[in-house]
Amino acid sequence: MELKKLLVAIFFVGFLSSAKAEMIKPAENLSAYDVIKIQLNALKNNDDNDAGIKQTWLFAHPDNKKMTGPYARFRIMLYDVHYRILLNHFSHKIDLIMNTDDKFVYGVKVLSEEKKQFYYLWHVERGNDENCKNCWFTSGVSMPTDQGNSI
Repeated sequence: MELKKLLVAIFFVGFLSSAKAEMIKPAENLSAYDVIKIQLNALKNNDDNDAGIKQTWLFAHPDNKKMTGPYARFRIMLYDVHYRILLNHFSHKIDLIMNTDDKFVYGVKVLSEEKKQFYYLWHVERGNDENCKNCWFTSGVSMPTDQGNSI
């Protein structure tokens, strides 16, 4: 009986720690692909506290943050009709379009919650912020191109 209690306790602690996972921060060991995958998975699993948007904001290029303004304005932009498609989307597929030493461009196919397909060009570039020198950040995401219904 004690072993069963111990197993239940271990499961509960594991569940709590995964439920309150820390935000992933920019780091030099993350590739450009890692950055886009982190952002898309976060947006796919956005919650009532907008944790997905907050995670995405952490990887917004420092030069972009100057243009989009503070987080509150970035959040409003993601709820706009063009980017709200990314919030809680059903699935995504990432394809490399081109790359140089300091820039990657990916084609991203997104299947929305409504099962409509959209296509984005997602630009990831090296940048520096106060916490991460020479890290990969998203420098731009195109307006979506409607690819129609998936069925």
